[in-house]
Formats: sequence, C-alpha cells, structure tokens
Amino acid sequence: MKVAKFGGSSVASAEKFKQVAHIVTSDKERKLVVVSAPGKRYGEDTKMTDLLIALSAKIQLGEDYVDEFGQVIDRYREIVVDLSIPETIITDIITNLQSLIDLHKNDPFRLLDCLKASGEDNNAKVMAAYLNHLGFEAHYVNPKEAGIFVSDEPGRARVLPLSYEKLPKLRERSGILVIPGFFGYSEEGNMVTFSRGGSDITGSIVAAGVKADLYENFTDVDAIYSVDPRLVEKPHEMKEVTYREMRELSYAGFSVFHDEALEPVYKLGIPVCVKNTNNPEAKGTFIVAERPHGDTPVVGIAGDKGFCNIHVSKYLLNREIGFGRRLLEILEDEGISYEHTPSGIDNISVIMREHQLTPDVEKRVFARIEKELEVDEIFIERDLAMVMVVGEGMNSTVGIAAKATEAFARAEVNLEMINQGSSEVSMMFGVKADALDRAVQALYNTYFNSMYSISYSNIK
Repeated sequence: MKVAKFGGSSVASAEKFKQVAHIVTSDKERKLVVVSAPGKRYGEDTKMTDLLIALSAKIQLGEDYVDEFGQVIDRYREIVVDLSIPETIITDIITNLQSLIDLHKNDPFRLLDCLKASGEDNNAKVMAAYLNHLGFEAHYVNPKEAGIFVSDEPGRARVLPLSYEKLPKLRERSGILVIPGFFGYSEEGNMVTFSRGGSDITGSIVAAGVKADLYENFTDVDAIYSVDPRLVEKPHEMKEVTYREMRELSYAGFSVFHDEALEPVYKLGIPVCVKNTNNPEAKGTFIVAERPHGDTPVVGIAGDKGFCNIHVSKYLLNREIGFGRRLLEILEDEGISYEHTPSGIDNISVIMREHQLTPDVEKRVFARIEKELEVDEIFIERDLAMVMVVGEGMNSTVGIAAKATEAFARAEVNLEMINQGSSEVSMMFGVKADALDRAVQALYNTYFNSMYSISYSNIK
C-alpha cells in the first residue's frame, strides 16, 4: 500500500487534477491520497490559503467580506466546471464556509485556523468527486473520520498517540480514500492546523498509521537537489538521502519537504519518495533510514537567514556551575527558543531566530544577564545566516572541514562561527546574511563541481 500526497502546485487547476487522477489510478497500490489546497497556477497567482487568510482578516475587522468570499468560491468553481463535475458540490462548499464563519466569527484565532483548513478540506471533496466522475470508487474521508487526532494548538498542532490506534482501520476500506492535509481534530472536536507544510505532516501520519510500504510526496520538481536551484545552474539531484540528512537540510532552508513530516515515518522506517507530478516517470529522491556513502560523503548544502547571536564572556566561566542553565532560563522566561550554543572556556554564544529578540525583549534580557550572571561582556550580532554542509559520510572522510574553509576563503566570506554537532551529520557555519548566497555557491563548487572536486580516496 502506498500513501500519495499532492502539494498545492499539483492541485492548482483542473488540468493538474487530471494529472493527479491519472497518477493515482495508474497504480492500484495508491489507495490513500492526501491533498493540499490549490496552489498558484502561475507566477503572480494567489494561493487558496492566502485567499482564505484575506477572508478571515476581513471578517475579524468587521468589514464586508463578499468579494473575498467570492474569490474563494470562484477558484473552486473554475476547477469544478473545467472537470465537468456536478456543480452541486459548489453549494456544499459555500455552506461549509459560511457555517465556519458563523460558528467562529467571534474567535479570531479559531476562525483563521478553520478557514485555512477548509482549503484542503474542500479540495479533497472535489478530488474525490472527480475520481468518482471518472468511474473509480473514491471516498472523501474527513480527518476526524480517519482518526487524525491532534493537540488543541491552532497553527502548531501535534499528532496524538490516539491517532495510531484509529488510522489502521483505513486499510479495511474499499476504493481510493482522499484525505485533506494540513489539519486534524482535537479530542474536544475542534479543527486544528499543523504548522507550515502541514499537508506533508498529514501524509506522513497517514503513512505511519496504516504502515504503508511507501509514502510518495508529489511536488513540482523531479528530485530534491543538493543545493537551492536558484543559486546554481543544473544542480546535482539526490537519488537517496537519509532521514537525518533530510532533517538537517530542511532545518537549514530546504523547502521541498517539511522537517516535522519525517518524524512519523522515521520511527517506523517507512521510505519516502519525493516525485514530480508533471513527470511521474522520473525516479525522484528516496528518503531512507540508511544509504551507501560511497564517494558522496556530502549530500547537500543549505543556508538560511534571520539569525542573531548573543555573545557572553566571563573569566573562569567554565568553573561556574550552572551558568549555562541560568543563561538559558533567562531566555526561557522571555519565551525565546535557541538554536545553537557554541562555547569556549570563558565565553558562550546563543544563536537564535532574530525575530524573537525585539528591542524591548533585548533590553530586558541584557539587563538580567548583566545583573544575575555578573558577566564581563555581552553583545549581540544581528543579520547572521547559517550555512550547513550535510552528509552521513563526513565523519569518516578526511578533509571535509578543510575544503569548506578553503571555499570560504576563495569566496572572500568571513566566518562568524563554526559548529559541528556530536552526530557529525552536519557542519554549520555562521556568516553575514549578505554573504549567504556566495557562501552556499562556494561550498557547492567545492563538493560537487569537477573544477573544485575533492578526492575522497582517503575515506577511512
């Protein structure tokens, strides 16, 4: 049994629906289908989710929302008409949207969450109707009916263990089951969305719940590339990547596959294949538990902006018991999560997402650190970017780090920080944000292009 998830670009129009239907029905093992809300049809188009967010904003402001409501319905109507599906489904969508508005108009957070979820929900209904129209047995399955139960945290739901008791029953049902992505239900019965990339998460939960043989994630690229294709011409395609490698790359900026989506399938060892809806014959990229390293110890290069660094110095800091804990407690009290904490004998740095440290928060944090920890020096570096070199084979290969620093030197990129985790799956480098693209390109040339190729003959 396969679970196939189709992203927004794969279900953006009637023509895309036809492609999806062909892919699903061409393989009888594709019994479970997870769909996103309609994405962009062309460059300047607006995603369905963004239309729904705009609708929610109008309602919350108490303003007339007829135009915004109409844009949402028109988008579905265009798909339905072009697919020649009975237009009664549009009446059902209108009723569904209006009922959500009436129910949650006085609760802005719940309203936004439910309207966003409706994008996937109603699209799944259209997909099931189209498959039936083609003569195949297909059923729309609401996440509550499927058994996807989550924590009641709008916009950041987490799957509950109860789900894995309910989901296996889907194996017993006949026909093609179409499930909306992006949301589940709390035990109290509320619709609750996952974080960004939530349809990937739904697909993974379903795959784990039914113990699928394969989770196929269809998008608009033939494979996952070793680097952002906007930065490098004809980048290397990854044939295989491990769960751990993909987790690191997703964290560092890869947007093809959401990092949270790996957790359910990772625990059961279910392989994931990222494929192209527009070219389903392409082999795609497999995400697996283990891969042969061979002559490719480095699998990918990724980078992301929006970081800052709080640097703290104190003489004999290494002898002061509890210093790090107390420092992090100050950040915790302000609701700040940290990313990395590289340290020396007399100093420690805390890397975090910059948006968390507003001027007021920064002032309070600095005042507490100076008073409670009696530090010698404290300062902040803003406008930082993190660049990661990722590969399971790096820990058994000589010269990986040396080649990275040589690449930065050639590209005239100054290093602000170097950090390697104990797992040795990745190396992380801190650079100024305006040097990020140059840094990524230099590393890619070093590890993947023949003109800067490394000899890996000295693998241990």
